[in-house]
Amino acid sequence: MEKINLKAETREEKGKEAAKRLRRLGLIPAVVYKGRDSLSIKISCKDFLEVIHTKAGENVIVNLQVEGAALAKGKGHRRSRTAVIKEIQYHAIRQEILHIDFNEISLTEALVVKVPIAVKGEAQGIKEGGVLEHVLWEIEVECLPTQIPENIPVDVSPLQIGDSILVKDLSVAAEVKVLSDPEATVITLAAPHVEKEEAEVPEEEGAEPEVITEKKPKEEEAPAEEGEVKEPEKK
Repeated sequence: MEKINLKAETREEKGKEAAKRLRRLGLIPAVVYKGRDSLSIKISCKDFLEVIHTKAGENVIVNLQVEGAALAKGKGHRRSRTAVIKEIQYHAIRQEILHIDFNEISLTEALVVKVPIAVKGEAQGIKEGGVLEHVLWEIEVECLPTQIPENIPVDVSPLQIGDSILVKDLSVAAEVKVLSDPEATVITLAAPHVEKEEAEVPEEEGAEPEVITEKKPKEEEAPAEEGEVKEPEKK
């Protein structure tokens, strides 16, 4: 895993308004966690984007070079902290980076991280109309920070319609322990979706359509006119 240096400064400003002012200056508010301890910092947005645009992406190991008078020890001196990115908060609409959480790590202690799946090749079954479905986009692994893979490559070239690749089929280095469900589906090549048309039932030759008539209601007797004596019905 690639290790990249990133400059940072301690941050005393807190709150939403202070964070907005930092972002207007091209800085990102961030926090470095180590157990229950934390250190508030600010970093250059431009420098951070260069970090996550490496091949390793968000799984990159960051060597934070922290400066600032707020350091607990060695005031005013540079402090090096090895960390990984825990979480990046983005603006819902503008996708602007709002805040970053780092976890300080030891290079000799194993980490649990999520590694993306990288699809390679073109499935043979696609030529027959098959549809490649990418079900699982990342898996969870445990390993030393320096052994975190950039991605897990998956060759889909041999797949025919109906074939699938499960987590247990993935090829990873011996020092990397896969924690995801081994029976979970990563890639599957499904049959093409065909919509069935309802067949029309042909009418029998010469058959006449059945006519359904409604039963007419019994005619109501007209009321007798004034002065007229109505004779009773004969039974």
